[in-house]
Parts: sequence; C-alpha cells; structure tokens
Amino acid sequence: MKIIIVNKKILFSICLFAIFFSSLFFYFSNPFSFAIELTTNSVMDETLQDKIATLTKKEEKIAYLTFDDGPTLKATGKILDILKTEDVKATFFVIGKHVKEHPELVNRAYEEGHYLANHGYNHNNSTLYKSADSFISEIKDTDNEIGKAIGIENYCSHVFRFPNGYMSSHYKAKKKQATKLLSEMNYTYIDWNCLNNDSIKKYSNSQLLKNLKKSAKNKGTLVILMHDTSDVNDTPSVLKDSINYLKEQGYEFRNFYDLL
Repeated sequence: MKIIIVNKKILFSICLFAIFFSSLFFYFSNPFSFAIELTTNSVMDETLQDKIATLTKKEEKIAYLTFDDGPTLKATGKILDILKTEDVKATFFVIGKHVKEHPELVNRAYEEGHYLANHGYNHNNSTLYKSADSFISEIKDTDNEIGKAIGIENYCSHVFRFPNGYMSSHYKAKKKQATKLLSEMNYTYIDWNCLNNDSIKKYSNSQLLKNLKKSAKNKGTLVILMHDTSDVNDTPSVLKDSINYLKEQGYEFRNFYDLL
C-alpha cells in the first residue's frame, strides 16, 4: 500500500478551490438563490429610506422599470418574457387581490429576480383610506398574498406605491397620515419621474415611445412607471423598443434589490 503525504498548505488550497467552484456551480444553477429575503423582521433603516426618497434626484443614468396594477394574464407573462430576453430586472407594484388570483405569475417574477413591491389590496381609494386599520390591513393582506405565492412567511416588501401616486391631489390629507403609518410598519413609498402614459388613454406604440422619450429627457436616474395590465394600451408590445432606447441613451437597468 502506498502512503501519499500531502503538504498542509496544498491541501488547504485544494479545499478552498473546491468550495469556490461548488459555490459557482450552485449560484449559476440557482441564479436567484442569494436574493435578500424580505420579511417583517428585516429592517429598513433611515439610510435606505433616504436612498429611495432621493432616488429620482440622482445624476447617474440608472433606469428602474416599475410596473403597476398586476399581475394579469393579459400582460405580466409577456412582460416577464421580454425582461428575461433583455436581461433586465424590474420592480412590480402588485395588487393583493390579483396576486391571489395569479400566484404563479408572482412566483415567476420572484424566481427571475424581480422585486415585488406593495400597491395595496384593492386599488380602491375609498377602501384604502377608510381608516388607519383599513390602510394597514390592505398593506398586510397584500404582503401575505405575496408571501404565500413565493413561499416566504411574513413577507414584507418595505416599499409601497400609493394608487395614483402620492403626488396626486386626491386624498392628499389621508396620504399624509398614511405616510406615518408606513413608517411605523417599517415601510417607505415612492412615485416616479418618468412614464409613457400607458394608462391614460389609447396611444399607438410610436406615441407611447415618444411619451417615454419626452418624459426621460435631460434626467439622470429614472423611476419609470408602466402597467402590466394592457387595459388601455398593449404595454408589452412597446417594452422592447423602450428598453433598447434607454440602453442606447446609456442607461443601466436596476431594480430595488440593488438598493438593499
């Protein structure tokens, strides 16, 4: 029997290489396995809140694609297909009742690296702002449905978008009160500074792209509002051209995970 003596330093190096390559294999076979797991126990500190609050004031050419009001069978799957092809990660502000209807779409978005943010349960302002309890329930019920869809108990996205946006004059006083509730729930909120008006009225694809270009003009970091509903316009049909235009303008795409 031959006895092979291995130098300890060489053995240690071999072990390190083995661990390194095993980690690479695990990562590339499960590309989203290292994503931050957001729960009610995770904390959004003041630094992160400030990052989100001042995001649209940055000069860097970063584009955050955000999609509101889904998921829907009409549009969400098509949008996810395009994002995957273009290697772009986005943020979806989902409505709780639609998450309950289509959990498979939410799970797919999560597995493909997209951020799942909260847009309320019903997208009904009279219900949302009926009382403090009603507002809190809408947030928590939506988080609960997201958590069930992606298999994370006590999920909390920590990011909320008011229906119609905080900047809208409707329910202004109620929204101001709601921001205090959000803070107490370890949440922040964000609007947008760029859009293609896909939910305003019927436009041609060329007009939607023109709206986006006009809205993005002379701006640094963009938080772009689109919708994954196709209720008014067929957003998926203009998404690829929109992404290509922004890439040509030197924008780098990110989602809210990058802020965390």
